[in-house]
Amino acid sequence: MRPPTGPQAPPLPWREGRGEGYIGQPANEPSPPNCYANPYVRTLGQSAALIAALLLMATPAQAHTGGTLGGFLSGFAHPILGPDHLLAMFAVGVWGAQIGGRSIWELPVVFPLIMAVGGVLGIAGVPLPHVQVWIGLSVLGLGLAIATIWKPLELISIAAVGLFAIFHGHAHGVELPNAADPVAYGIGFVVATGLIHIAGIGFGLLLGSSLNGGLGRVAGALIAVTGLWFLYSPP
Repeated sequence: MRPPTGPQAPPLPWREGRGEGYIGQPANEPSPPNCYANPYVRTLGQSAALIAALLLMATPAQAHTGGTLGGFLSGFAHPILGPDHLLAMFAVGVWGAQIGGRSIWELPVVFPLIMAVGGVLGIAGVPLPHVQVWIGLSVLGLGLAIATIWKPLELISIAAVGLFAIFHGHAHGVELPNAADPVAYGIGFVVATGLIHIAGIGFGLLLGSSLNGGLGRVAGALIAVTGLWFLYSPP
């Protein structure tokens, strides 16, 4: 016997909510939230999948492929396989999300722009003092900023991120001329940097506020401890 389907028909149990309930679910029981409907979750998942796929391609391509493809994948893999660069870029995204407002997009935009300036200095052979020390300090400082939920003036946060970005860019600029294809290497590096920033923003927006912000603070503390370790044992 078919259930009534007219205008006055009672809703079927599995049509409650957004269609996410199970068959036979009571009508007054709320449906579980579908976290995958959140655009931030989808973006974070897509970024992670793209990073994983390209990273899996990077090693064989660097071993057997030269030219543009080899240069792009080499540049893409460099910040991901370098834990100091990876954590700093991830932390920029988390901190921006934690501060909120325009910082969510300002800090992830400022970092690669200023990093490009540092890269030009590295390519040109312009020396900067204690590059590895500053890279370690960037991981330590950004981690502490997240752990303490520091929300400074906009100009201060931009200046701090820009200062750290110069040294990260310089370190990569020194290696750029030795790449199979310097232009493709630079493009791959920028793409990877953007995806890491997106992952950091996603973490900050989705998980950083969990447990009254405790999860974000713990993540910041772990990043800071790792930065301290980088100062004594550069990767």
